[in-house]
Amino acid sequence: MQLMTPWSRVSFTVLDILLVAVIIYEVLVMIRGTRAAPMLAGLAAVAAAFYLARIGELVTLNWLVSHLLPYVVFALIVVFQSEIRHVLSDVGRRVSFLRGSAVEGDSYDDIVLAANLFSQHQTGALIVIEREIGLRTYIESGVAMDARLSYDLLATIFRPSAPLHDGAVIIQKDRLAAAACFLPLSMNPVLSTQMGTRHRAGIGITEETDAIAVIVSEETGAISMAVGGKIERDLSVEHLRELLSMELRRYMAPVALPTVGPQGEDSDAGEESALRARAPMGADGDDDAEAEHPL
Repeated sequence: MQLMTPWSRVSFTVLDILLVAVIIYEVLVMIRGTRAAPMLAGLAAVAAAFYLARIGELVTLNWLVSHLLPYVVFALIVVFQSEIRHVLSDVGRRVSFLRGSAVEGDSYDDIVLAANLFSQHQTGALIVIEREIGLRTYIESGVAMDARLSYDLLATIFRPSAPLHDGAVIIQKDRLAAAACFLPLSMNPVLSTQMGTRHRAGIGITEETDAIAVIVSEETGAISMAVGGKIERDLSVEHLRELLSMELRRYMAPVALPTVGPQGEDSDAGEESALRARAPMGADGDDDAEAEHPL
């Protein structure tokens, strides 16, 4: 058996130190600006008290800390369960990315068209796109649809008078899986208090999973997109298309967008051009008008 040379031992020592430094850095980045940061400070204070009890020979304090230490591990798992879940999900996303997996299904131009419509009419909407991590738990909380994704279906669901307009819709590839879904709210204290429930839910689902959330504000009509627990607000339609194309790693060709007339109604010309731009042509030259209706 060949013994390790001094140079090999130094190399492994340096590698060991670098790996520990990377782990510590990733943990600090993960908890920065979250509720885990003050908890970690409290944990550091407890660790310092335990160290002082050992070196100072404080018998009573040392006995107390020694008997409580086995239960601290379980307490940490309970307290940091969301952060631990987030780390494991992030590791899974990186492994999936290394495998070179890509999003399948048709183009998501219908989402861009619908977001443009909701923005013009100041209609609140929350659209979640599933990627590698499944959203079955959240799909089961809403009304099952399993319908073909289309601009008309999204416009119908989020119509203010529709029974399914509250909550989120979840997209799986080119299918609309469910509507009126309940999502977890973000607990990030850094978020502005001006953000409403819809925006916090959009951010919350992206904190728990690798999903993409497209949010349209009911008050201002502003379009936002959340990914990885971060949100970009006041997006233009073209910017939204670019972000979706980048996140989904696919090309999304520009399409004609419907415009709003003076009375707040969609102009027939703009609507027709948008539908013709996104709908495939049948053998007889007519637009393929196949769409699922939620009711």
